[in-house]
Amino acid sequence: MAEAALRGARSEDVDGVDVRLLRARDAGPDDLLWAHGLLLGTPENFGYMSGGMKDFLDRTFYPVEGKILSLPYAVFISAGNDGTMALAAIRRIANGYPFKEVQAPIIAAGELTDEHLNGCRELGMAMALGLEMDLF
Repeated sequence: MAEAALRGARSEDVDGVDVRLLRARDAGPDDLLWAHGLLLGTPENFGYMSGGMKDFLDRTFYPVEGKILSLPYAVFISAGNDGTMALAAIRRIANGYPFKEVQAPIIAAGELTDEHLNGCRELGMAMALGLEMDLF
């Protein structure tokens, strides 16, 4: 899903947007301060976001507090259940940063399909194009 979103963000239709793909464990406060937009992707684990995603959000909150003003974001989730609790948890934490949700989430419940991957590709492209055109 992340690679599909990356392909969309790096589409030939997008020009002038720098893109990074980082695992949650490898990302930190400097990455958030660098970013103009954010796609958060996670598997659903026991009805919640991954431990890695929670750790990333925990580690970066205080170092960037007051330094980020309404960072646009969107979410994609690979869900064994329905993904709603993982999404709710991410949204609750994102409000505190503050991040601003600018696109509908992609929740791939069950088997990952081409439709889910196409949705992620479109999500990445829409975020990149939105940033390029200063829509967010």
